[in-house]
Amino acid sequence: MKTGLVLEGGALRTIFSAGVCDAFLDGGLPMPDYTIGVSAGIAYGVSYLSKQSRRNLTLVTTYANDPRYMGVRNLLDRRNRAYFGLEFSYETIPERLLPFDYDTFDAYPGTVEAVVTNVETGQAEYLPVPRRDSPNLVLEATCALPLLFPTIEVDGRPYLDGGCSDPIPWKRAFEAGCDRVVVVLTRERSYQKDADRSFPMIRRAFRRHPAFVETMRTRAARYNESRRELFRLEQEGNVLVIAPEDTLGCSRTERDLEILRALWQEGYFSGRRCAEDVRALWTKDS
Repeated sequence: MKTGLVLEGGALRTIFSAGVCDAFLDGGLPMPDYTIGVSAGIAYGVSYLSKQSRRNLTLVTTYANDPRYMGVRNLLDRRNRAYFGLEFSYETIPERLLPFDYDTFDAYPGTVEAVVTNVETGQAEYLPVPRRDSPNLVLEATCALPLLFPTIEVDGRPYLDGGCSDPIPWKRAFEAGCDRVVVVLTRERSYQKDADRSFPMIRRAFRRHPAFVETMRTRAARYNESRRELFRLEQEGNVLVIAPEDTLGCSRTERDLEILRALWQEGYFSGRRCAEDVRALWTKDS
């Protein structure tokens, strides 16, 4: 029997998931055998696996309004070319300002994967997250939002945000052998994704990569269908879905610290409410 945790992305809106995971840590829940996430889902999720409760809350409330962390100036910097400061986010913060516990992360006995989208094929790929790697190109790649990040190369292959191709990788968890899966969403259960208004710009920017353009064209429909399938599977009892009741209008690049704190708190209390259900799911028949 194998347990799994699936973490949806959503940039700073993923602070909800951080709250859920912090509640799991505080409640002493067992770690899953397998963890997979998309974008900020796994970028924040590694702090759960390193057992650093509230690290993500401290990070976003300290640096959300720091131009070194995110802002147009970073995007216009020819050495950076991303809305988020890559060196600041993936090296300076974890190495010096808010140290990441690499030793505890390295000791996690399970499997950790990040979803990335291959720009040439438009397909999802599932890369192991290195336990000791600075800068962590895999985490950069899974977070690389089209138009807001440059293409990130890992082992010579060009990647962008995993949410383009597989935004909620619950199917991958089952393919990896999991049979008891917890999925943490960052949108309300009632949410329906609309067609991306930036698609015309994406089509122009990636005209040399038609497979990726097609992936982006069908993204909303695939996302909505994946959620419908997930909610149907939840009724069978081998999946537990945790979703915010209200995301409070939190955007991917939210700067309002009160909104960020409130969404973390909603995640934390959601995690506390379902903690015993998660424990029962992850420990049954074990």
